[in-house]
Amino acid sequence: MKNYFSSDFKLGVLGGGQLGKMLLTETQKYDIYTVILDSSKDAPCAQICNEFHLGNLMNYDDVYNFGKQVDVLTIEIEHVNVEALESLEKEGVKVYPSSKTLKIIQNKGVQKQFFVANNIPTASFKRYKSTSEIKETTVPFVWKSTQFGYDGNGVKMIKSVEDLKDLPNVECIIEELIPFKNELAVIVARNSDGDVKTYPVVEMEFHPEANQVEYVLCPARIDTEIAEKAQKVALQVADAFKHVGLLAVELFLTNDNQIIVNEVAPRTHNSGHHTIETSYTSQFEQHLRAVLNLPLGNTDNKVAGIMVNLVGEEGFKGNVIYKNIEKIMQIDGVTPHIYGKKQTRPFRKMGHVTIVNKDLNKARETAEIVKKTIRVISK
Repeated sequence: MKNYFSSDFKLGVLGGGQLGKMLLTETQKYDIYTVILDSSKDAPCAQICNEFHLGNLMNYDDVYNFGKQVDVLTIEIEHVNVEALESLEKEGVKVYPSSKTLKIIQNKGVQKQFFVANNIPTASFKRYKSTSEIKETTVPFVWKSTQFGYDGNGVKMIKSVEDLKDLPNVECIIEELIPFKNELAVIVARNSDGDVKTYPVVEMEFHPEANQVEYVLCPARIDTEIAEKAQKVALQVADAFKHVGLLAVELFLTNDNQIIVNEVAPRTHNSGHHTIETSYTSQFEQHLRAVLNLPLGNTDNKVAGIMVNLVGEEGFKGNVIYKNIEKIMQIDGVTPHIYGKKQTRPFRKMGHVTIVNKDLNKARETAEIVKKTIRVISK
């Protein structure tokens, strides 16, 4: 095994946002030298990594030149230049997840075709070069931009053909609207030796307007049989990709108790933030273990937990203030995480709060109090 610890080994990370910041907690714990590339000098990682480089993640030269300076290259966001990663892999740089995986996942149309080709259950869909090509009259359906969607952006429920007029004219897919009971997620960890572990299934509750996750509940309030089915599907997806690192698999539990895949993220994920407090091994430590081909950690829960996303309140834009944060800190089992973004705007992810309790129902009650108490506003 290579000596990663207190050595000249360099781990490169493409992206310096909140996922990178939380990963740095683990690299610092193990004294692993970490180098970050991001386009913003004010990125959350900028002041706390060992080495920070400014650059465009979608620019070939920026990514290639950065990657040549590190031993292992990983990501905290999938919107990166894949061609540069392909060149780096050919020259012997270890890149996890692989350029091949990222190329598939970056485009939701290609991702869906990959699911179909590998017999992974998913909603039926059609792919279009542009929104203007859609001539569907059977509504409702779901419209998705194939690229650069995030946090509810690039996804729209189409209830009438008129709804299409307000959408950008970009490459897209439309999906059959599946009646479902729950939105679930499973995080799979896999190292290059092929060792695999799954985290307990989580349940996600979404904000009705913003299409963003408001609450993540772990464990999900589902039968053991359904949880096992969800984990089995998630493992099928990870195996199909031969993925190395963490893979977050977002799922629907249909009204007739089938599990189908919505989409995947090849990195640490919002649905796993609770693991910092609830699990024996946080998702961020697990990602590190996986990309460095170290033994995978215990994914069992120590305690039940709920994660509440902190997003910018509507009507506020500018220097951020976390109003009433001291009030939620008085509540047992409540831990806020602030991402280090100085500027807030409506629905921007600014932090999260984890609530732990032996009783998930009590944790859910506390989560409601937290959500109503803390406000992410501006001066």
